[in-house]
Amino acid sequence: MSETTEVPSAFPFESKYLDVHGSKMHYIDEGEGDPILFLHGNPTSSYLWRNIVPHLRGQARCIAVDLIGMGKSDHPDIAYRYDDQYRYLGGFIDGLGIGSNLTLVIHDWGSALGFRWAHDHADDVRAVAFMEAMIRTLSLDDMPGSLRMAFRMMRAPGTGWLMVSVANIFLKKMLPDLTHAKMSKETLDYYKSAFPTIASRKAVLQWPREVPLDGKPADNVAIVEAYREWLTRTEFPKLLFYGNAGVAIKEAEVAWCRENLSNLDVVDLGDAIHFVQETHPETIGTELSKWYSRL
Repeated sequence: MSETTEVPSAFPFESKYLDVHGSKMHYIDEGEGDPILFLHGNPTSSYLWRNIVPHLRGQARCIAVDLIGMGKSDHPDIAYRYDDQYRYLGGFIDGLGIGSNLTLVIHDWGSALGFRWAHDHADDVRAVAFMEAMIRTLSLDDMPGSLRMAFRMMRAPGTGWLMVSVANIFLKKMLPDLTHAKMSKETLDYYKSAFPTIASRKAVLQWPREVPLDGKPADNVAIVEAYREWLTRTEFPKLLFYGNAGVAIKEAEVAWCRENLSNLDVVDLGDAIHFVQETHPETIGTELSKWYSRL
């Protein structure tokens, strides 16, 4: 499955802000009805969903939020651990009053936050769609050599700060390199605009250190293992998107999902790496819309 047209870079939505724990969180809010919450990961923002939300705003209330310290949300002086991000996300959901009959559309670290929220609020989940998602803990042995070395360096105090905060490797290299289609300058500049200084990249720096990798951090490993096991016992509808060069969802993860998750639909995106929304927004939006209409 391939989309050859250039992915639009415009963000044609009204920006809204909600006070959460003393900081402003930026979000968009389109359409009416039951809520759908779109959650991004590192180093993106609600902008990731700009070409997908229009497919669903005629069916539901579509909300895409910028996680704390990311996008147009405030950058408070916090540790930006997984628990911190989860606390702010929970405050956002509660503050907006959308924590009932909620459908989650999740990617990257947004998936770890979304799956965790679903686990903790099982009676309030309507359905979950996920792509390039954290459905298991990881090991350096799972990674190709270049990525393995990058993770080792990013998780080290000195080299990580130099690579992520100073050299801005996530925005300058990893984001475009992990997008199958060539990313336009306008699109990349929009993502970069959220992190103009070394100090503004604190969340981006912390995320790779939070990955549950080879048993560490132990608290994050326990959380991911708990929601992974719980997912195998759930009956709510699920939709998995995957590409042929996925980083988080590869052949083994697709097979595990097919074998262990009930009420699951699967969409093969074909040529895609990690930031699948920048390569296949039309397919993702169309398939999400069709799936949601059947819920």
